[in-house]
Order: sequence, then structure tokens, then C-alpha cells
Amino acid sequence: MIRHRFHHGLYIREQDVSDAVGTVVYVHGLGESGICFEGLLDEPRLGPWRHLVADMPGYGKCPWAPRPLGLEEHADHLARWMEWAVDSPAIVLGHSMGGVIATLLAERHPRSVRAFLNVEGNLSLGDCGFSSRAAGQAAASFVATGMDRLLEELYQDGRDDLAVRTYFPSARICDPRAYHRNSVELVQLSRAERLAERMARLDVPKLYLAGLPRGTGEHSRRLLDEAGVPWRGIEDSGHWPFLDQKDAFVDAMVDFLDGLR
Repeated sequence: MIRHRFHHGLYIREQDVSDAVGTVVYVHGLGESGICFEGLLDEPRLGPWRHLVADMPGYGKCPWAPRPLGLEEHADHLARWMEWAVDSPAIVLGHSMGGVIATLLAERHPRSVRAFLNVEGNLSLGDCGFSSRAAGQAAASFVATGMDRLLEELYQDGRDDLAVRTYFPSARICDPRAYHRNSVELVQLSRAERLAERMARLDVPKLYLAGLPRGTGEHSRRLLDEAGVPWRGIEDSGHWPFLDQKDAFVDAMVDFLDGLR
């Protein structure tokens, strides 16, 4: 049974088990919320693990902050919450923007992170689908009209795409100020093309999971290879491989987690 609660300024979904072998903390992407991960929380093959999913400030069911948080602030907020919520370092799974936040978390708070699963995290400009559209507008313009236009596009695209249809409800309740600020940061970091190198330098077990052929592009995969970051493709999937191909995604996730036991 999934428990829902507010804790330390975050909205948390928790699947707890007795005698858990460890804790997995999930970090959602731009405009997202923990809704996207709910299908993983009651997956029997992941049953030995405790699962914690946080809606970040400005996203999902978490209240909007007085001002939107930057990516480093999100990482610091997560670290403070994890001090209360997790008895030992956690395996952190970050999707899309969450992969970037998790990278920053592991850099800035290494004692919080036992291992890192980066799912479709930004690596180059080619990974900035929604964020590049928001970052190309002035903040005031995006808040006034840009977010509504984006939501209309998502609604139309979601008619034929289950993953986008799942994304739409979260994006609809996202703080547009947060969406814009975090989009600008994602574009800047992705343009620099150093995120793969930064992931490689993390002194923890790590794996990048890419949706193929509609997710992480060839150039970003090349950056992973050049940096020496291990990666695995989830075939016949896109940016949300855990929605597009859940069984194959869980296979990869279980293989990684089993190596930590």
C-alpha cells in the first residue's frame, strides 16, 4: 500500500516494507510529479526495497514556493529531507531533470547517495525537448501565456502517446515560474555538455538508462561512452522508458539493485 504524506516541505509517496534491503529515492523531471513512478512502487520484483517518491517544491502536490527553486536548491532540499527520512545512504533514481538534480545531490551531499540510476537525464541540447521551448521565452511571457500553450500541445500529443498523457496532469498543476527557471538551467547545463563527465566522477555505483530509439539521442550516448559512464538501452521506448516498456525497465532496475545487495 502506498502511503501519502507531507514531510519536511515535500509531498511524499512511500511504499515501505519490513526488513527492507535498502531505500530507493525517486526524483521526477521537469513539470513532472511522483505520479509517473507510481507503477513501480507496487512492482513485486522491487518488493525487497523501500521506495520514497518526492514531489519537489512547485511540482505535483507540493506547495509552490514563494520563489521557484533552482536545481542546486532542489538538491539541497532533498538532502535535508533525506537526513530525516532515510537511515542510511539511498539509491537515487532521477528521471530527466531529476537525473540532473540527482547528479548535483551526489556531488554536494555524497554521504546521502549509495548509488545512482540516471534515467534519460539531460546530457546535451538534444535532450532539452520541453525545456528548450520554455527557456526560449522571457519568464513573464511564459508565465502569462507560454505555459498554457505548452499544456495545449501536451493535451493534443497525449491523445496518441500514453507517456505524454501521463505527463499532462502533473504539468497542469506545476508552477510555471518553476518550469521556466528550471528549464533555463537545464538548457545551460546541457549546452555545456559536462554532465556525463560529472556523472563519471561520482564515486558511487551508477548506470544511465536510455529509451531507444525515441529517447536519449546518439550524441548524448556518445558523451556517456567518452566519459566512461555505463549505460543500458531500453528498446522500443522513448523519454519515459518505465512507462513505455515497464517490464524491460524493471529488468534493468532489478539487475542494478541486485548488484548492490
